[in-house]
This record gives sequence, C-alpha cells and structure tokens, in this order.
Amino acid sequence: MFCKVLTNNPQLCHELLELIIGKKVGKFLMLDKQKPIEITADGKGIRFDVYSEDDQNVVYDCEMQAADNTNLPKRTRYYQGMVDLNLIERGADYSELKKSYLIFICPFDAFGQGLHKYTFKNYCEELPRLALGDESTKIFLCAEGNTDDVSLEMREFLNWMTSGQKGNINLVKNLEQAVQKARNHEEWRTEYMTLLMRDNKMREEGRSLGREEGREEEIFLSVQEGDYGIRRGAEKLGITEQEFIKRMKAAGYQVTETI
Repeated sequence: MFCKVLTNNPQLCHELLELIIGKKVGKFLMLDKQKPIEITADGKGIRFDVYSEDDQNVVYDCEMQAADNTNLPKRTRYYQGMVDLNLIERGADYSELKKSYLIFICPFDAFGQGLHKYTFKNYCEELPRLALGDESTKIFLCAEGNTDDVSLEMREFLNWMTSGQKGNINLVKNLEQAVQKARNHEEWRTEYMTLLMRDNKMREEGRSLGREEGREEEIFLSVQEGDYGIRRGAEKLGITEQEFIKRMKAAGYQVTETI
C-alpha cells in the first residue's frame, strides 16, 4: 500500500522526500514501485519499494521496514552497491554516478539511541570534519524515537505511519486520503490482498521449515550425545541411515557410530 500510494501520487512522494531530506527535490524523471534490480542471473537481486530519480541527477530509494529482523546497516551497504551498478555502464567514468539517498522508515528504533532520524555519510575517522564526498547518504526514520530531534511535521508523519492518527499537517491528511482511496480501489484492493496472501503463505512456509530444521537439530544432538543411535534417528526423520549420517555431518555434528 505504501508503494502504491506514493508512486500513484508523485506530489505526495515529492513532499515526503523533501520532509525527510530537508531540502528541495527536483522534478521526477522516474518514479517506480517495487523496482527490481538483477545484475547477474545467479546473483542476489533486490526489489526497491519506491525508487525515483529527479532532474537534479539525484536518486532516491525509500523503503518501508516493518520488522526489526534484518541487518539494516549491511542491507544499506548492499543496496547502495546495487544502485550504483544499475546507474553506471561498463567503461563509464565514476563521475557519472548520481548523488543518492537510501531511506528506511521503521516503526522501531534501529539503533537504540532514542532518535527519530539517523543520517549517515562517510567521514574520515582521523579528521571527522573531512567528508569522503562520495555523495551517498543513508537515512533511518524511527517512530520509536523519544528525543526532540525532528520537526512536528516529521513526528506527526511517523505517528501516522505506526498508529494511523491523522494529525494536523496537510501531508499526513493527504496521505491518509490517498490510502483510503487506494483501499477502495477494487483492482488495487485485489492486488493488495493477493500480495498479503502470498506473504502469509511464505511466512507459514518459513515457520514450517524452521520447525523441521529445529527438530533435525534436536535429533542430531541426541544421537551425538548417545541418547539413541543412528537407526532410531533416521526412523524419526523418515530417511535412510546413510542420508541421516550425511545430513548430520553437514550440520556439523560428530558421527561416531557406524552402520
């Protein structure tokens, strides 16, 4: 829904980026939702939530991070590399790389320091005032911040994102109206529910896989500690003794018993 609303309402996306970055944003030349980046056929691709480029040679990627279950710093490092690889052609000069902003909007405090906004750039450790000048910026917005570090507008936006309270600023009111309109749009609602069902299925498959892996680990440990033998362990998993030994070794457990 976040992607749909922003990409179908460029003016709202424009206003939100200006609120987050704190400066004027140029006219959009590109505004994509769920933009995929696949550099190689066998490499790990990514899918940006809301990706845009403006006429001032600046790239913006805005991500909605719902759960605190990923390594966000390493993720931004990977995303930055994918952005740059996507922008520059082979043989091109590095000066052609555009200024970029990676923005993560989080309902939690990503760094536990109480701020609503964390902005990262590259600086020299020996001379902190010396900036690297690579024109890449990472911003984390955190709704759980408790410090007076951002504007009232920003606090109302973050509060709306997590609680749904409309607040008083026009941006939040307009975003709320756009969300309600999207929810009432039959085609969008069907698309949203399809994605929701897909995500729920993937989560359940992940939980099921996790339970199975946990059960295997428990059985491997029991065999290693001598609670019962390989034959009984294989029977519990419904596999052959040879396959059981193979899996047990692959998982890093010691196999002392022979068939």
